Amino acid sequence: MLRLVNINSYYGLVHVLKNVSMHIDEGEIVTILGANGAGKTTTLRTISGLHPLKGGSILFNGRDIRGIPPEKLVGMGMAHVPEGRQIFRPMSVYENLELGGHIIYRQFGKKQLKTDIEEMFERFPILESRKKQYAGTMSGGEQQMLAIAMALLTRPRLLLLDEPSMGLAPLIIKDIFRLIGEFQKERKMTVLLIEQNANAALDIADRGYVMETGRIVLEEDAKSLKSNQEVKRAYLGKDQKEIWE
Repeated sequence: MLRLVNINSYYGLVHVLKNVSMHIDEGEIVTILGANGAGKTTTLRTISGLHPLKGGSILFNGRDIRGIPPEKLVGMGMAHVPEGRQIFRPMSVYENLELGGHIIYRQFGKKQLKTDIEEMFERFPILESRKKQYAGTMSGGEQQMLAIAMALLTRPRLLLLDEPSMGLAPLIIKDIFRLIGEFQKERKMTVLLIEQNANAALDIADRGYVMETGRIVLEEDAKSLKSNQEVKRAYLGKDQKEIWE
């Protein structure tokens, strides 16, 4: 589904990603663990075309996507939910969802878009009760649900998620991760996830990578990472476990 081969990215003169290689097979949930500044967000931004690739290659469904703009990658089946709940705050919830479903509208028409939005309301009931409300006036958890629903309305084959639980209450976090798992199973969707709550991420992931200072230093299945003593000390602290439980 997705293969990164020795990719490099910079911010000015700062070399952020250094020969990063990884693969995500179709239908997998894969997480990237690492401290702040390790290069996780830059990895997702480089994959989705939001940050320039300066070396190496990115293959999506066997096609080298270097230089393809983000909007075309969405049409190819890739959706990116960046950190910070980047929604259209001055617009209503329903208008945001309509924008998220613009590809469905173009391909299948208004009736199908309405049907798909109704499905999002079934999965995220709070959004239906807020559908006429300005998106920027909702709580952080509600805004995150909206951002994820907008991405899902593109019918992605590959979903990139950057810190979906940041700043959210434990019950909201649990709901979001449950929904991610449900969509992945039902739609055979592939997910690449960055998540500050490493325990939560590894609970739903098949595999994981550990990134340090722009390099991949470890790759293992999720169960092995959870039992790895070095990973436990660095990322699976007591506080995170208590939040998830």
